[in-house]
Amino acid sequence: MLPRILSLFLLGAMATGASEPNPDVTFHAPPKPLPAGAITSDWAAFLGPKNNMVSPETKLLKEFPADGPRLVWEMNKGEGFAAPAVAGDRLVLFHRIGDQAVVDCLAAADGRRFWRFISPTAYRDRYGYNHGPRCSPVIAGDAVVTFGADGQLRCLNLATGMVRWQHDILKEFNLKQNFFGVGATPLIEGDKVIVNVGAPGACVVAFDLATGKKIWSAGSEWGASYAPPVPATVNGQRRVFVFAGGESDPATGGLLCLDPADGKIDYTFPWRGKRHESVNASAPVVIGSEVLVSECYGAGSALVADGKAVWTNAKFGTHFMTAVVKDGNFYGVDGHGPGDAFLCCLDWKTGKELWRKKPAWQETVATKDGPHEVEVGTVRCSLMLVDGRCLALGEFGHLLWLDLNPNGYHELARTRLFAARETWTPPVLSHGLLYVCQNQRDGVHGKPQRLLCYDLRAAE
Repeated sequence: MLPRILSLFLLGAMATGASEPNPDVTFHAPPKPLPAGAITSDWAAFLGPKNNMVSPETKLLKEFPADGPRLVWEMNKGEGFAAPAVAGDRLVLFHRIGDQAVVDCLAAADGRRFWRFISPTAYRDRYGYNHGPRCSPVIAGDAVVTFGADGQLRCLNLATGMVRWQHDILKEFNLKQNFFGVGATPLIEGDKVIVNVGAPGACVVAFDLATGKKIWSAGSEWGASYAPPVPATVNGQRRVFVFAGGESDPATGGLLCLDPADGKIDYTFPWRGKRHESVNASAPVVIGSEVLVSECYGAGSALVADGKAVWTNAKFGTHFMTAVVKDGNFYGVDGHGPGDAFLCCLDWKTGKELWRKKPAWQETVATKDGPHEVEVGTVRCSLMLVDGRCLALGEFGHLLWLDLNPNGYHELARTRLFAARETWTPPVLSHGLLYVCQNQRDGVHGKPQRLLCYDLRAAE
């Protein structure tokens, strides 16, 4: 153990701000220059700059070339569903290689490595899906916070990779492993790291970002979910919304609205499917003083204001994707699995379903017996509103531009990035570059799990 600890110390201590060649990366071609006047942003948190899967970036590709957007670089990665985080010229990826949890800090533009932090992990997914991290890293200033599937919460120095502080959450709060391990990405709110811990008397806990010291705990009845806490300003006051609820018997959970300054709870709203094997996994969506919560195990969706339901809709339940809001309507994917996943539109004010569609098309795939026609579609896709349109990343590796409106959706462009299952990690967009996680082997080209960087910048 000592040699590995020493090597990690030296790797962090010798970091001087210069990147080094990354043996895991293949660099293909530099991206186009940013178009004049293009608006760009970091993507330092799981759901983007505003924690709502909306990007402010502009002047992006409107059509995809015949062979897809230009691949800038790709990196072989380990297991995990965590999306990368990007701040400035740095990208942080959290994944698992063998029995090691790995944090890579890379140059966002070319994949060169600044540093790598490695720690042992013994987490095993009881359902056999994936043994890697579910929580994405979160960057704030010179700090990056990671939360492993095994409950290891760490704050690292973004410049060097050195550990500032850490907590073994399961041990410290006497918790058992949840269905799929730990999966609720923390929120950095000001000087606090807010975590859905899910312990009795400590449903939500705030730690000091600088020191790791516990500042406050809130809530007593609900376990940890797989949904990230979401911040918002409501009636001029800063609030954090936590959609809690993990493994418990009976199944319990719901929404907490709290003051991030002291953890004081304004209200709770119980909302959870009745099945034991159910979780709350979709992030709350905040519009003004109202909050959409949604789950796919029976309860469906509710729009909540001041702790009371404005409306409910049992027929619209998102699994783990985050619904987006456009022109007074919610757009999201209803359904638990690939066979029942529908893209839907709901009226924000009433909860009335305006339409539901199953985007699908015929595609020729290569098999050992020759070309074969199959029906494919977006299925449980991720949605991102950007540049006046919706970017959709399909479950099997398709990327689409969509026009979403109250009358339906219109496909503007489509390409296939790879042919792999479990593309459940939301895409990341920063400075005109799109980062996509391929979480399973490409069944057509045989490519292993990868992080891919695409040039989404429009030409001048």
